[in-house]
Amino acid sequence: MHRPTATRFSIHLAKVTFAWGICSLLLSGCGISSVGQNTLGVRLYQQGRYSEALQQFQMAQASSPSNADSYYNLASTYHKLGITQKDAKLVEQAESLYNQCLDMQPNHADCHRNLSVLLAESSRPDAAQRLLKNWQSKNPQMPDPKIELARLSQELGQTKVAEQYLDEALAMNPNDARVWAHKGQLREASGDFKQALYNYQQSLSLNSLQPELYQRMGSLTVKLAQQPPTNTPGTWTAQTPAPAGSTPSQTRY
Repeated sequence: MHRPTATRFSIHLAKVTFAWGICSLLLSGCGISSVGQNTLGVRLYQQGRYSEALQQFQMAQASSPSNADSYYNLASTYHKLGITQKDAKLVEQAESLYNQCLDMQPNHADCHRNLSVLLAESSRPDAAQRLLKNWQSKNPQMPDPKIELARLSQELGQTKVAEQYLDEALAMNPNDARVWAHKGQLREASGDFKQALYNYQQSLSLNSLQPELYQRMGSLTVKLAQQPPTNTPGTWTAQTPAPAGSTPSQTRY
């Protein structure tokens, strides 16, 4: 759920990924030991060995106290443990660490995402929205806040609002593979499998390194094959995805 770097369009089951903490010693001052500890911690986390992962992230934080990713990794692990064990103190600790991460790196996208998830899970959706809207207001030309606002809006059942945020993000960058993927997820959730399939194709034409989308497309293809044929006027017809570098048509998610 609160894992390193892969995401899905859900608050309660958001797959949020740890930043790997790989940085240049000369450029950022991150210690080699911190890099190794973060990397090992991610591996342990992925294996479900959360207590051991926590130890590695704590050592990484001690080795490089100015590395925001170490705080993010710690926060994500406490978040996972707090929700799993229903331990409010661990959740509070996670929230504090997420905020420290953002103090160090105000545009840390994964941290904003995970903190908004935590706030929503803690029955504070208004606080989650304020967090993301403040991020958006400070970075009006950055698509990431709009993408995260769309995630949250969709989870809260505000489908039209989610569509609007994603359309705004797409207007800023029509070749953003992430936005097309999220459009597809929203269309899939609404039962519009043909449009979802098209949006996934658009995303893959811009970034083919998304194995989860190939899986989704395979599943949708099976579902569509099982549906009875229809000749209803206005039925969606397949289109060829726009190649990378071109402007896709603004169809919805």
